[in-house]
Amino acid sequence: MDPLLFAYLAAGFGAALTVIGAGFGIGKLASAAMEASSRQPEALGDIRTSMIIAAALIEGVSLFALVICILLALK
Repeated sequence: MDPLLFAYLAAGFGAALTVIGAGFGIGKLASAAMEASSRQPEALGDIRTSMIIAAALIEGVSLFALVICILLALK
């Protein structure tokens, strides 16, 4: 078999795992933020800000991983 096919397959699996991991991470983050805001409604602004920052960091890491997967597929 052509080694290039394995690179495409690995990049596809890597991208899929990245998206699944980011989805689970943001889902867990949002769940914890909603639970925290229901327990302490007066801290809603701080909780929301922390949640948005953490979600942006998760998205940044997943975008980096997807770029690496694309580079592996195109090499």
